[in-house]
Amino acid sequence: MRTPILIVLALALGWSEPGRTEELLVIANPSVTAASLSSDELAAIYLLKTTSWQDGGSIVPVNREAASSARTVFSDAVLRHPPNALNAYWNQMHFKGKVPPLVQESDQAVLAFVQKVPGAIGYISASVVPQSVKVLTRLP
Repeated sequence: MRTPILIVLALALGWSEPGRTEELLVIANPSVTAASLSSDELAAIYLLKTTSWQDGGSIVPVNREAASSARTVFSDAVLRHPPNALNAYWNQMHFKGKVPPLVQESDQAVLAFVQKVPGAIGYISASVVPQSVKVLTRLP
């Protein structure tokens, strides 16, 4: 009888169920004119294939650090590769003159960066309440 009580207690305290995927919000600076983005459009941005918004402004993608669970969820859901496999790709892009996505160490740092930088796009945990940014989509 203890097991159901422990599960209820764990869920009440905010612990996630085993196998449950973290939800993310893809956010953009309010200057971005896009209302939403598909997973394919996000992949093109983060793989540096799309570098400008429709209005011609530069896209400034922001990643979480490679060890974060948010980065793993985003990389698996959108880029369909684990973060460490993408490092080699971004190194190649760097040698072609393209700047890899910037890295921020927390959801709060991503949120602050996206709030301040025109054209910026990033992702944060859906548990964070975004302010002064545009929410483009929810993942997964």
